[in-house]
Amino acid sequence: MNNSNIGMGGYFKYEHIRNGEVIDTWASKNIVVDQGLVYALNSAVSNVAQVSNWYLALYKNNYTPIATDTAADIGGAGKGDEATVEYDEGTRGAYAPTTTNAKVVINTPVAFTFNTAVDIYGGFMISESAKGGVTGTLLAASKFPSVKQMGISDILNVTYELTIADL
Repeated sequence: MNNSNIGMGGYFKYEHIRNGEVIDTWASKNIVVDQGLVYALNSAVSNVAQVSNWYLALYKNNYTPIATDTAADIGGAGKGDEATVEYDEGTRGAYAPTTTNAKVVINTPVAFTFNTAVDIYGGFMISESAKGGVTGTLLAASKFPSVKQMGISDILNVTYELTIADL
């Protein structure tokens, strides 16, 4: 009998724009948290309804996400202290995935336009659109390799690449 191990994970990728110029790009490997793994399993092979919309968001605390984190831990003023008033968009950024048959899904970039200077430490993917919301399902989160300083009118474009594979 052969055993199969399935892995799920990916990268958040960022492009920092200031005055119309790209000043930095980076990627940070994520953790698909337990809440996200349970959701993926249940929505794939159980009777749990599929989430129809996912959202990307950013956080301001020097926090490293862990497997047991939930939406309440990262969203809102939790351990991550979500950026909410620091960018112009009225909700979290909508994740618009491409369809795939290659076990990888990536979205069109989500833009965050900053209206105040703020240090950003990481990003996350969640099923609730409201900035600061702490309900819904946390799928994945990631801490940047180093703190990123956003200035007024800076734009941060965010993509998330999710892969599932037999290991």
